[in-house]
Amino acid sequence: MYDVVIVGAGVSGCATARELARTNACICVVEREEDVCCGTSKANSAIVHAGFDAQTGSLMAKLNVEGNALMWELAEKLDFAVRRCGSLVVCTSEEGIEGLNELLERGRANGVPDLRIVYRDELVQMEPNISDTAVAALWAPSAGIVDAFGLNIALAENAAQNGTEFRFNVPVENLQRREDGTWDVCLGDGERLHTRCVVNAAGVFSDTIHNMACEEKIRIIPRKGEYLLLDTTAGSHVSHTIFMLPTKMGKGVLVSPTVHGNLLVGPTATDVDDPEATNTTREGLAEVASKCALTVANVPLREVITSFAGLRAHQAGHEFIIGMPDDAPGFVDCAAIESPGLTSCPAVGKMVADIVKDYLSLEMKPEGEWVDRREGIPLLEGAPIEQWAELAKQDKAYGNVICRCRHVTEAQILSAIHRPLGARSLDGVKRRVTAGMGRCQGGFCSPKIMELLERELGLEPKEITKCGPGSELLVEEGGERRA
Repeated sequence: MYDVVIVGAGVSGCATARELARTNACICVVEREEDVCCGTSKANSAIVHAGFDAQTGSLMAKLNVEGNALMWELAEKLDFAVRRCGSLVVCTSEEGIEGLNELLERGRANGVPDLRIVYRDELVQMEPNISDTAVAALWAPSAGIVDAFGLNIALAENAAQNGTEFRFNVPVENLQRREDGTWDVCLGDGERLHTRCVVNAAGVFSDTIHNMACEEKIRIIPRKGEYLLLDTTAGSHVSHTIFMLPTKMGKGVLVSPTVHGNLLVGPTATDVDDPEATNTTREGLAEVASKCALTVANVPLREVITSFAGLRAHQAGHEFIIGMPDDAPGFVDCAAIESPGLTSCPAVGKMVADIVKDYLSLEMKPEGEWVDRREGIPLLEGAPIEQWAELAKQDKAYGNVICRCRHVTEAQILSAIHRPLGARSLDGVKRRVTAGMGRCQGGFCSPKIMELLERELGLEPKEITKCGPGSELLVEEGGERRA
């Protein structure tokens, strides 16, 4: 018997779990994929949005601004990478300045600090590679960039430190409400979890989960965004996140540095039917390559090292759905969490947790029983050689470099495997320590990481996967391994 079962281990579900772990509740997070951060939370722009875009008075606007304010202290406590680089919304015509003024007034009404419009001369000083057609921009110094993987994993690990249970590779097949008002969460492996409360944080599947519990149905539209990721050699091409003037389909194609030193370009915005359609397309990537030139000149697209696509949980009203439906007591929606969901997640977690706490009359843990800090894995790319040498003195595995592109050592990979909720796949290792994210995209380090996974987890070679069941990497024939 659980007090709370949370469906979905993305940033919203894990932020909620962390907040609820402050209480005496017995909590379980169930996730259909093999790890945390496998859906929308892993494939997005990784921007800490300032909060000027959402409509004033909306829940989206409120939680965006609150989430931005909470993000910086959260990063300090949970030890994930974040940087306040600021953002620029660029217009390329005099007519577009009216749109910038609308965003400026909306942002001020939403409570975004220090917004102002900068014009061509100042804009060029701020961004020498700005497009020749750029006329002016809305400057939002409170915006930033974040390690989306690191944020999600840190929230999950801290929740686990405080007693939250996680179950992976278990899709929810059905929800059934008992006569006493409690719920059965029916899992794909045949197990039923009995709980007093269900939280629906299932991303692009949140309508499926909602519609199992409620008479009034909702519809989530998976909105695909395709991206190009450039090497660290291109990472300094811009210093701020550069947006186009937004449209009804979103904030347009951005050009932004990342916390790992890369340059990110994208996304597109295409509504699709399949909630698992994360394939890239020739047309989508061509659109990204073409549109980025509207705001930033000479983007070095020859430095592209990979492309990817993510899906946003779009809802026609373009608003977060958070609350307990009237016809489903004990069921709490955290649905339609699209951009700026990543930024908003600290505030989303608090809001959802407060609803659950009030419903269940949960008590807070005694002082001293709640652990609010988590130590991350040290990343060594760009670290002083003295720091690296000191770590190697303490543990010689720090002297064995496994990923040459990102300077990731055996010690870091072992930590990724053996931490709470440790990595069980190549992608799990990559999300935790960046191994495989460099220029060669795992061409050099993947076999070595596979050997470590095999050794440390006691796996057979054919059990090692890229990202969980169905993505096995090796077969065995005649006693020999073949990739």
